[in-house]
Amino acid sequence: MTELEVDAQDVVRLMLQFCKENGLKESLKTLQQESQVALNTVESVEVFLTDVQTGNWDAVLQACQSLQLPVGKLMAVHEQIILELLELREVDVARAMLRQTEAMQAMKQEQPERYMRLESLCSRPIWDAREAYEAGNSKETRRVEIAKSLSTEVTVVPPSRLLVLIGQALKWQQHQGMLPPGTQFDVFRGTAAAKPDENDEFPTKSTHQIKFGKKSHAECAAFSPDGQYLVSGSIDGFVEVWDHETGKLRKDLKYQANEDLMMHEEAVLSLAWSKDSELLATADQGGKIKVWKVRTGQCARRFDKAHSQGITCLCFSRDSTQICSASYDATMRMHGLKSGKMLKEMRGHSSYINHCSYTTDGLRLVSAGSDGWVKVWDPKTAENLHSFRPNPAGAEIPVNCVCMLPKSDHILVCDRSSTAYVMTIQGQVVKTISSGKKTGGDFLSACVSRMGTWLYCIAEDQTMYVFSIRDSKLEHLVRIHDKEPIGLCQHPHRNLVATYADDCSLKLWRS
Repeated sequence: MTELEVDAQDVVRLMLQFCKENGLKESLKTLQQESQVALNTVESVEVFLTDVQTGNWDAVLQACQSLQLPVGKLMAVHEQIILELLELREVDVARAMLRQTEAMQAMKQEQPERYMRLESLCSRPIWDAREAYEAGNSKETRRVEIAKSLSTEVTVVPPSRLLVLIGQALKWQQHQGMLPPGTQFDVFRGTAAAKPDENDEFPTKSTHQIKFGKKSHAECAAFSPDGQYLVSGSIDGFVEVWDHETGKLRKDLKYQANEDLMMHEEAVLSLAWSKDSELLATADQGGKIKVWKVRTGQCARRFDKAHSQGITCLCFSRDSTQICSASYDATMRMHGLKSGKMLKEMRGHSSYINHCSYTTDGLRLVSAGSDGWVKVWDPKTAENLHSFRPNPAGAEIPVNCVCMLPKSDHILVCDRSSTAYVMTIQGQVVKTISSGKKTGGDFLSACVSRMGTWLYCIAEDQTMYVFSIRDSKLEHLVRIHDKEPIGLCQHPHRNLVATYADDCSLKLWRS
């Protein structure tokens, strides 16, 4: 299908019409001046021209305020108004218009003789139409001439074009199944407005289960920052977008409806979203990264040799111009989306890096390794600023992940034990959170609830442990899978958690 192109000037005209219809006069004037685009519309061309021909100059001048007319035609309008004011012996008003309006000042500069003629007429004690109008002309014929010249400058368009076009676009999205009936739509963000749950409550029941093939399972999954998508990456290389309300594949995405899925040649081990939910980065067992436009399924960028071994974690920089990747090869690397090149490399771990994440302010990177170390980095210089082991004995216990606590400078560190730690970024332990289980209950991964009230830890005993972060108390536990869990993720606005495991399933849990 041929792609339609929209002229940028037409977009500006839509904005100008909106400003005009909503009484935003200063905004209208400023936008016309800066863009050099004129709206030049009137409610009715016939009425406008009739006002000119009948001398209804108040209405004409009001209409001209929102029009961008050639200076010569504006001079003709003002000149005729001045002549008719003189005829009515409104000499002071005529003189004020002559000396104070922009059009007549332009005439003074460009056509001084014509201007001085009007000054002379203002000084005459009596009105003489023969002197005012050239031979064969009259007030009526001049009005007709002016109306004829203005008729080529103005047009009529239906009202509220901007809102009508947006409404038509929303109807088309609804027709395509992209916007379920009754859904509120956030026009500015371009997504269906998802009303967040009011309270931060932990999930207790499974509502939907996504089943993969007998020889497949999800290795990674994440909700988009706007909450519209749930994406999984599986061991067979497929990257799939799910509807978390139904647990079904999103068929409103044309490429998925046509079974033309996003995919890798090897197992997909990690994925990450850009902050605006437009781009999805995925990485595989072979060290390759792909960046996708989720709405179209188009691969926008590839890093074929991002690492020499599998990539365990990805995260976008705060401005979404760079991607940080962590790997089995014990390195972290920064990649530029625009250049398509590796920008920096961070070395310091002696074993697999299991997780990497930016701090809440986006100024630091934190990595977690199988060597038991948590390291803090400056992403601009690749300098290692802090290194620490969370457990008090300093033992070499693999660190699974590091989570940022909302509205806090603290981080939450989860290692392969039954204990998690709230820590400062310098490595000081603020509090410990433990299940108390001595054997068979080591944590495999963790995430924090959307408001930072709860900590969810999945363990090797196929159980999810729910802790209160404030008082470190175990609040709830639930068996989540039949085989060892792999990971979990939290919805950004809802009390909704997704877990996935080696039992070929991904489950959605709600409060």
